[in-house]
Amino acid sequence: MTYRLAFLIAVLTAAPSLAEQDPLVPAPPAFQPQVDDPMLTPAPPASKLVGSWEETLGLARERSTDLRIAEANVQRAEGRWRQALSTLLPNARASAGVAYDILNPGTSVGLTGTPVTVPLTAARQPTLPLASASVSLTQSVVDLGAWRGLSSARSAQGSAEANLQDIQRRLTLGLARTLVATVAAERAAEINRVGLRRALERAALAQRSFELGAGNQLDVVRVRQDVEVARQSLIAGDEQLHRAREALGLSLGLPQEVGVSPSFNLQGLVDQTRATCAPLKALMERPDLEAARTQLESARESKRQASAGYLPTIGVNTSAYGYTTEPAPGRVATWSIAAVLSVPLWEGGLRGGLVRERAGLEQQAAETLERTQRDATVEVTRARRNVGVSESLVKTASDARELAAKTDQLTRRAFEVGRGSSLELVQSGAALRQAELSLALREFELVQARLDAFLTEARCDW
Repeated sequence: MTYRLAFLIAVLTAAPSLAEQDPLVPAPPAFQPQVDDPMLTPAPPASKLVGSWEETLGLARERSTDLRIAEANVQRAEGRWRQALSTLLPNARASAGVAYDILNPGTSVGLTGTPVTVPLTAARQPTLPLASASVSLTQSVVDLGAWRGLSSARSAQGSAEANLQDIQRRLTLGLARTLVATVAAERAAEINRVGLRRALERAALAQRSFELGAGNQLDVVRVRQDVEVARQSLIAGDEQLHRAREALGLSLGLPQEVGVSPSFNLQGLVDQTRATCAPLKALMERPDLEAARTQLESARESKRQASAGYLPTIGVNTSAYGYTTEPAPGRVATWSIAAVLSVPLWEGGLRGGLVRERAGLEQQAAETLERTQRDATVEVTRARRNVGVSESLVKTASDARELAAKTDQLTRRAFEVGRGSSLELVQSGAALRQAELSLALREFELVQARLDAFLTEARCDW
């Protein structure tokens, strides 16, 4: 207590006696240290800032690779459906050409090399060389496998469209999370600088006490150690800020850091997302569940298509053949129409293997649907519960921050008058920094919880 006594003697010697003081004159203000450090400079802003939710969505629509891939999958599914439909529609083909028999120059031949013969007394004779043309038309009448294939392709197209909507929902959720994380990192960087400033002020206070003889070297070293801890938190927080900005840039399709404008209304983000996404009436309407369900239907119809390959098919073919004559222009030599019955006999086990393969695909699709339903149910339940948990955590973090601030204020004042130790000063400062960071984190977690609770049961149409 020797150094505490010396400090009090110095203070009493420098100040007038209590008898000489006017009782109406207030006590002198507490010591206010002035600190200046290069690390207290705010983090530089990102090269690009987003100021609204609409602007953020617009960039994501333009540059999102996941969205482009999902749209390409829809285009592929539409193409497969059109291919399946083509087997049920009429197929017409025309061919034309000029043929000349090099070994028999006086013989007129068609495109297949077959000589064209007509009586010499005919009014029209084939030309040399011979120009000929043929037209054929094929129409399927009974083909159960083709109808099953069309149904499978239609379900696959519906699955691709539902998957596109799910990608839009997930991109919306991921984009909102990245925005919240970026704003949280910005706030954490500010809090770290406030914490460093307070640590520097405590260091200046401890140095002042040491110079007046009220402290010792241990107090100075201990508080300076706390300053270095605060610097480490600031450096780590700035790196986290850079990574959050980079993640936001990648979400927007930009290979650079993207920050959030100070005017961005983060608290109203949930209301802004409601303008983009609509709540579902039932969980089974969620796009990922719909995509899994239609994919199962597609796999089931595909297996039925393979099984229908054992059945016969009936079709109608018609073809016409004509060639040039002298005198011009020409004549139609043949025109035939035929009904064709096609019965599969043996394909070396190809059809049986195809049925087994598609049965396995159907089983996989069924299990995928079951797993997706379980995951979605747990995700929705957890998101709903997390809102209440986050609200409770924000309240407790706010109370803890107020208590930490009061404790730090009292500890600092006690140290100034010689009743507190440097260890208590460092501990109260560290507790205040942690409480402020925890409160900021809990507030952003609450915003994120509300976004998750809404978007886990929503459909987003971009």
